[in-house]
Amino acid sequence: MPVLDIERLLRYKVPAAHDFYDARDTILYALGTGAGLAPQVDDLNFVFERDLKALPSMAFVLGTPGFWAMDPAAGLDWPRILHGEQSLVLYRPLQAQGEISGSTRIGEIADKGPGKPALVRIYRTLTDESGAKVADMSEVWVLREAGGFGGERALSGPPPVIVPETPATHSLDLPTSLQQALIYRLSGDRNPLHVEAETARIGGFDRPILHGLSSLGLAARALVHLHCDGDPMRLSSLAARFTAPVLPGDTIRTQSWQHQNRIVFRSIAIERDVVVIDGGTASVDSFADPHAIPSG
Repeated sequence: MPVLDIERLLRYKVPAAHDFYDARDTILYALGTGAGLAPQVDDLNFVFERDLKALPSMAFVLGTPGFWAMDPAAGLDWPRILHGEQSLVLYRPLQAQGEISGSTRIGEIADKGPGKPALVRIYRTLTDESGAKVADMSEVWVLREAGGFGGERALSGPPPVIVPETPATHSLDLPTSLQQALIYRLSGDRNPLHVEAETARIGGFDRPILHGLSSLGLAARALVHLHCDGDPMRLSSLAARFTAPVLPGDTIRTQSWQHQNRIVFRSIAIERDVVVIDGGTASVDSFADPHAIPSG
């Protein structure tokens, strides 16, 4: 990737998005996280319109224009972008159908040095048809080999969460499918890195990898089963670091530790013994006040 043109990126305005979503969209999203593949858990409420409930992580695919890094106006070498971090704060449970608007802005940018990555933090706020806030999100993109433009060396924020050294108090293995990326992309992220071998090779991978947000959606589904009695409307926040790609077909073991309403978790691709999500946190039954948390 060439050195990041920071001025060009900061001038870029991410398009606003407005979504009307229904039961079909909610079911399709759940299928894109692997819902229905594991016989040991009951995912029916995520994939059947009767008593349908939305996974909280579905917020990731709402109010977004899709993978906007592919727009030439942004000036990004998009096949070389990695998803580094993701967070979500919900102000109320996500409904199974509704109307959502999303506004996205480019935030802080860090420069790890010449030949090293640049880091970009991106913020998104979701509102409903009345203008009330539904959720706030942030994500960090790793732009490989795009450093050297002279910016700050690190993004602001708290230090990474370290999972406990004690054995996990909860654990759940959930499979992914070989076609999971093909399904997940139908919820809006059409990055060909996840379906086309040639683009995956340009990005430095032997074959297409699973979307990071599909992997995090799977982890969220595991946490719903482990800590929310299968009720997704109880999970109120989610954050994690992506540490390695998930390959379609991997089995993902999500390990978690709970103290009161706070959960710490990580996810491992067990066949390859690789930690794919680390330093994860989540909260249960503790929805934030939208007036107390500024957007970005």
